[in-house]
Amino acid sequence: MPASERSGAGERLRGKHVCICVGAGGVGKTTTSAALALGLSMAGAKVAAVTIDPAARLAEALGLQELSGDPRRLDPQPFAARGLHMRGELWAMMLDAKRTLDEIVTRLAPDGATREEILANPIYRQLSSTVAGSQELSAIAKLYELRNERDFDAIVLDTPPSRNAVDFIEAPTRLLGFLEGRALKVFLTPGGLAARVFGRSTSLVFAIFARVTGLDMLGDLSAFFRSLSGVLDGFSERTRGVASLLRDPATTFMIVTSPEPEPAREAVFLADRLAAAGMSRGGLIINRVHFDGLGGRSAAAVQAELAADLGPSLAARLAANLSDFDVLARRDRHTIERLSEQLGEAHPLLIPDLGEDVNDVAALARVAEHLFR
Repeated sequence: MPASERSGAGERLRGKHVCICVGAGGVGKTTTSAALALGLSMAGAKVAAVTIDPAARLAEALGLQELSGDPRRLDPQPFAARGLHMRGELWAMMLDAKRTLDEIVTRLAPDGATREEILANPIYRQLSSTVAGSQELSAIAKLYELRNERDFDAIVLDTPPSRNAVDFIEAPTRLLGFLEGRALKVFLTPGGLAARVFGRSTSLVFAIFARVTGLDMLGDLSAFFRSLSGVLDGFSERTRGVASLLRDPATTFMIVTSPEPEPAREAVFLADRLAAAGMSRGGLIINRVHFDGLGGRSAAAVQAELAADLGPSLAARLAANLSDFDVLARRDRHTIERLSEQLGEAHPLLIPDLGEDVNDVAALARVAEHLFR
């Protein structure tokens, strides 16, 4: 067997400091991310597993009740009790968007008064907790911190479902365009903001809105951008750092999919976007693959073979059941062949359908075993 065919995730991630897992929702991407981090830590690396998926599946798969907003080293003893001996360290965290952005403001604000003004501003509170894109912004900040200010050998980052993952990929460029654009400079210029930007009629609407609701939207917006000016340079520096990191040779993207038609199409879409953005793709992982079926025989032949030991009735039911799995196995083989051709992946990493949810360390270890071979 050629070396390329034998190579597992360990060889594909050799020399990589950041591994970002992207893919459609519902394909086991979070579990795959955790399994990659587990495998790397067992090989001797100090690894941080980070998820920005709001679900708690990563914590469950690692045997934890919950994940905190800071990297937490996992106790190796529960893993050792299951025969999993870590030569390195496994750390895990769940990204808290608001907390991460609050920490950045706290660190970059020039003084305590500016920090408190930003954190208390209603516009900032809305932006940091509920506005679409806050997860991507906080992921940028946390990825910068973990890569540049911590001593991890590798960071494995889980991402939201694929269209949001594309948002994450493109977020640094969009954010830099905003931070360094003309529109923001207008907001940061004191005096005459409402008249110059919104015009007299729109300013009148804001004034009426403020009297009716008690919320000075325009004033809050103006105050927010003025107070933010003290942290923009630092945030721009971090954003540029992450934009560069995503294209660094030591960063790789792993596309995770399943043999289902829609996730497979999403995998092709993501591969195209990564290529267009000049980002490195480390490989294709196809999860929940069906291998068992009739083994190339007919249902009648299998039934006849089993009848002597099981009886005609049970043999017929078992052959019918194997026929159903054979349909899935043939579909999966076709999907794998098509994806391999479309993405230029001669030997994707395949994880079999385990027939159960991966929600404990033992099941997670089985996934890691298939990934690292």
